[in-house]
Amino acid sequence: MNFERRVLLMALLVAAPGLAASAMLLWLAGIEASRIAVALAVLGLSSLALAAWLRHRVVFPLYTLSNLLEALREGDFSLRGTRARRGDAIGEVVWEVNALSETLRQQRLRVEETLALLTKVMATVDIAIFAFDAQQRLRLINPAGERLLGLRGDQAIGLDAAALGLEDCLSVASAATLQRAFPGGAGSFDVRHAVFREGGLSHDLLAITDLSRALREQERLAWQRLIRVLGHELNNSLAPIKSMADTLADLVGRQPPPPDWREDARGGLAVIAERADALARFMAGYTALARLPPPRKREVELAPLLARICALETRVPVRPGEVAAVRLALDPDQIEQALINLLRNAAEASAGSGGAVEVRALARPGGIDIEVEDEGPGLAGSENLFVPFFTTKPGGSGIGLALARQIAEGHGGSLVLRNRDDRSGCLARLRLPV
Repeated sequence: MNFERRVLLMALLVAAPGLAASAMLLWLAGIEASRIAVALAVLGLSSLALAAWLRHRVVFPLYTLSNLLEALREGDFSLRGTRARRGDAIGEVVWEVNALSETLRQQRLRVEETLALLTKVMATVDIAIFAFDAQQRLRLINPAGERLLGLRGDQAIGLDAAALGLEDCLSVASAATLQRAFPGGAGSFDVRHAVFREGGLSHDLLAITDLSRALREQERLAWQRLIRVLGHELNNSLAPIKSMADTLADLVGRQPPPPDWREDARGGLAVIAERADALARFMAGYTALARLPPPRKREVELAPLLARICALETRVPVRPGEVAAVRLALDPDQIEQALINLLRNAAEASAGSGGAVEVRALARPGGIDIEVEDEGPGLAGSENLFVPFFTTKPGGSGIGLALARQIAEGHGGSLVLRNRDDRSGCLARLRLPV
């Protein structure tokens, strides 16, 4: 028996005692049996009509709720139930269903907006993205992936990884750099592999980035910068050498030679020798920068190392600041060379203004910051600080900061220079991992 019939039956059962009591009262009153039967028939039909009405009033809201829930199941969140009010049993249920419908509508709107954003991002990024199902069949590809494979999306979807030439990429554990040739290009590629689950099944996600273009661009910029610096330095040395050589050739060619030609020749040769020595020093600095060996690390106490370095500088006062009592795994020779360069720059900057230099080592989460702070004029510009052979100091080599940063990065750290906030001067921060 379904719910509707049960409601009808229970309503009739509720009316049955009343009908029995009415029949008993009529019989006791001495009314004829035929009239009692008519009265009972009338009361029975009335009870049946009221029971049917009660059944409708109970079942109709449930059908309304069923329609609302079916609309939610089908994804239609626009329908709303009427008579939703507090303090009423059915009204409370309709109220909550309406609230659920609005919540689902808002969530679907956010999901659709997020999917639209992700679609835009995948379409604009220059990273090939592929998603494979549990059978390693392609299920998703972005425009960069289409260009890499030389296939349209509708042609690639459904093909397995072996047919697409991506089987070896799926074998990558998490990340690797591979030398590969794809229809869309060949070279060095960064391959990222991740696993996600959908529908209880494991799926694969691939992100392939072409490193060759970025590497070639960086290499081109590096060569341009190096050639510009080398050309500048070579012209600075070769121009006076050529001028002096022309002067000496003219001097030797005179007949008879002037009486002081020996002094002029010695002076010219001295200029040539001086510029040759400067060019040799420049090439030696370039060799030192290019041939920096990997650090040979060992446990070193930081405080004595900083004390030795501070003792080397005597041109300006060097104030010892706070030094954390730690031992670090580092190459002491390389770190000393980097700190000597930083301390020398700070001393030269402070010497002109009569200032001092402070050296300290502060403990940070996961590392140590060795700071060299001067009281000089500060940095005029920071865009060329770490360009090799770039210098604003007369007689400077331009490799000190570049060498210091290379040493810091070789230790897994970093080097940052910035102007001080409290006064004029520069702060050099060498960060080393613990």
